[in-house]
Amino acid sequence: MDRRQFFRRVTHKATETAFDHVDEKLRARAAHWIRPPFALPELDFLLKCTRCGDCQDACPHDVIFALAARLGPDVVGTPALDLATRGCHLCADYPCVAACESGALQLPEIEAEAGVPLPLLARVRVDTGTCLPFLGPECGACVPACPVPGALTLERERPVIHTELCPGCGLCREACIVEPPAIEVASRHREAEPVVPPP
Repeated sequence: MDRRQFFRRVTHKATETAFDHVDEKLRARAAHWIRPPFALPELDFLLKCTRCGDCQDACPHDVIFALAARLGPDVVGTPALDLATRGCHLCADYPCVAACESGALQLPEIEAEAGVPLPLLARVRVDTGTCLPFLGPECGACVPACPVPGALTLERERPVIHTELCPGCGLCREACIVEPPAIEVASRHREAEPVVPPP
């Protein structure tokens, strides 16, 4: 290996290490918000998103909001989902994705007969300390709100979320009659902690 090859290899490795570090930091910060359906991985998303607001305008259920300036200049104005207050309706045609011209939101490539898979939006869990059926009275208001067959079921009259089927849309949380809701929604980059609400 000559000097030129050596320095090229060292420079490549340093760049790769720096990229990995930035990517890791961005993923850690992304634990505080939930991106719209089919968002690219955080670093790629931030590089592509133009902060145009088209996805926000296209959402028929007003679930998408722009992140505030207090969260930092790298994410200000980028879209996030307000799953703390309302659920994503997993629209059949994903108007938010269709409105994204930059490619920050992209439907996955699929075979025509397979149909579009569900996006993985968030992690959802039942707070057994406040969920009514765990305290005695019957409820089950969340189950009919779930748009994915088998993702949320009642077992012994208590709601159970089947994480392998649940896309994390938050419609069950929206339907919960307890205040605050007994269903927690968290970024898929974090196990269970509230996400940033809109300003």
